Amino acid sequence: MTEKKSKSIFNLVGPGFITAALVLGPGSLAIASKIGAIYEFQLLWIVPLCILFMGAFTIISTRIGLSSDRTLIQLIREKYGNAVCIIIGVGLFVVAASFQAGNSIGAGMVFGEIFDSSSVPWVIAFSVIAIILLFFKSFFKILEKIMIAMVALMLVCFVITLIISKPDIPLLVTQFDFRLPSGSEFLTFGLVASSFSVAGAFYQSYLVQEKGWDKSKSKAHERECISGVLILGIITSTVMLTAASVLFPQGIQVNSATEMGKTLEPIFGSYATLIFMSGLFAASFSSLIGNATLGGVLLSDALNIGRKLESQKVRYVIMSVILIGASVAIVFGSLPIDLIVMAQGFTIIVVPVIGLMLYLIAKDRAGKSHFRIGKPLQGVLILGLILLLFLAGANAYNIFMK
Repeated sequence: MTEKKSKSIFNLVGPGFITAALVLGPGSLAIASKIGAIYEFQLLWIVPLCILFMGAFTIISTRIGLSSDRTLIQLIREKYGNAVCIIIGVGLFVVAASFQAGNSIGAGMVFGEIFDSSSVPWVIAFSVIAIILLFFKSFFKILEKIMIAMVALMLVCFVITLIISKPDIPLLVTQFDFRLPSGSEFLTFGLVASSFSVAGAFYQSYLVQEKGWDKSKSKAHERECISGVLILGIITSTVMLTAASVLFPQGIQVNSATEMGKTLEPIFGSYATLIFMSGLFAASFSSLIGNATLGGVLLSDALNIGRKLESQKVRYVIMSVILIGASVAIVFGSLPIDLIVMAQGFTIIVVPVIGLMLYLIAKDRAGKSHFRIGKPLQGVLILGLILLLFLAGANAYNIFMK
């Protein structure tokens, strides 16, 4: 009886954890570290707000995946035409390829720091490992297990680091006041963008279909997805709390999550630093595989190449994202500013479109009695769309007007 129960529980684990793993990259950890180091606990209230929006879009994406044997891109193509699909597919591919360099650098840098060597051989090694995994017949099952393991590793590493850091709980409660400190706007935008990933929510419907879930257990499937989103929020909050507890009192303003790991060493010793760096590696390697899969699958589907992970053509497109990221990491050694600007430029166009398409397709499916969208959920979705449009406008101003 116990064995059967454990198997059924394992069968319900997967897509939500994969979504959390591909969203939680080294960039997300760097932003959370920097916010905690500069503003202490003052911006912690933003994380649960982002998780609320992320959870709402993930739920409707899950419902769309369960309600049809066609993909989200295919449903969008039927209703709104091929041009919108290509904008989404190409835009997400460029964004994924641009930020893939950060994932490659993060994975390589950790082992470069540990063994006091160049990160380049490690970047090559982990990219090769990712490509080899890609061509296994049961790639989705391998991807699923790696992502669950990486999320578990991140959670354990960062929670242990938080316990060691002993945050000031009364001060935390006092600063949880829903205000934005002066000058925090830019980092706030980054935190929202990294915690409220509409691209990750969009891809959730593909993961649900790849897993082979059916709508007979829709409530259980939605709970699994929400658990993945909650873990995303817990890890982000944990990193921010640790930085606020350790780095803020020292006036250390870190520029990356790697620097945060190094600054913990004088206080907790190399053991605590090693724990933190292990979590950073988990974030980098999981995003390296997950981010490439997202960009490759959505472009392939948009171009009518296919969308199943067992398709060789789809795997070649995914591999191209891995190779682009590794090449940029090796040539530049860090993520070039021009690539960041380009990726942000595409995000301005793509992210609000993705959010709107998710909402409209969900409304359409609900109208045909495939599932219900209650008023509270619909209200959260509309507020999320408004937030996406506001962020798009703010990013457009920063890139093109300043």
